[in-house]
Amino acid sequence: MRRTDSVDFLYQLASLVVALIIVHAFYVTVVRPRADVFSAEQAALMAADPEYVQQRSVWVIVRDFEQEACFVLMLWAMAIMASKGLTTARESRLLDTDLVPVADGVRILPEDSREYARQIEALPASQQRLLLPRVVLAALRRFGATGSIQDASDTARSTAETESERLDSELSMVRYIAWAIPSIGFIGTVRGIGAALGQAHRAVEGDITGVTRNLGIAFNSTFVALLISIVLMFLLYQLQLRQERLVLDTEAYVDTHLIRHLQAGAASPDHPHRGATS
Repeated sequence: MRRTDSVDFLYQLASLVVALIIVHAFYVTVVRPRADVFSAEQAALMAADPEYVQQRSVWVIVRDFEQEACFVLMLWAMAIMASKGLTTARESRLLDTDLVPVADGVRILPEDSREYARQIEALPASQQRLLLPRVVLAALRRFGATGSIQDASDTARSTAETESERLDSELSMVRYIAWAIPSIGFIGTVRGIGAALGQAHRAVEGDITGVTRNLGIAFNSTFVALLISIVLMFLLYQLQLRQERLVLDTEAYVDTHLIRHLQAGAASPDHPHRGATS
């Protein structure tokens, strides 16, 4: 698990750097030049016609540093969630395979558990780290050690619940980002209002350009941050839903494909094992 944690950390760090480069390059080459051109055009039209109503542009709305930071964090969170989503999809596909090939009527005794455990241990390392193989292997080992079906069932459920908690904890960074984005928008609001108050003396003299521009910064940053936060929280809850379903489906898989085939004690004519049928 330490290796997996290191890979996750490096992935998150690399995705942050990539998101920062992509967003900043787009802002420098596209957003701010277009916002400057649009602002200059609107200023010229207002100077020519005092009754002209200034239009709004998406480039002006997203041009400031707070909005840029919000988009960086959004792409970073989406990259993290995409990685978790792909892993969840891979885990879900494993539920469609016959990981424990036990025919109907066949019973698994404690002394047989080692044979079935070897089949799980023979899987590639990348698959052994997935949830289903770990739950099945833990149940088989517990059954082989204690001979108790209840112990095997409890171990399987405990392992699945532990995995559920781990999956939930791995989304803590995404939750932090979802919290940080509105906070950054509020910082832009405070900055814009503070700058507008600094231009209040010019507004008294009749020049409200500075005040309106800075108030635009305040409202635009909050608007963009809240909009991004809504989208991000929707994706986060969808990912959590898929992860919770994965854990529940894994528990059901183990009950159906393993636990119901277990038998404590020696085999009998009514309960053959290892390939025999009742």
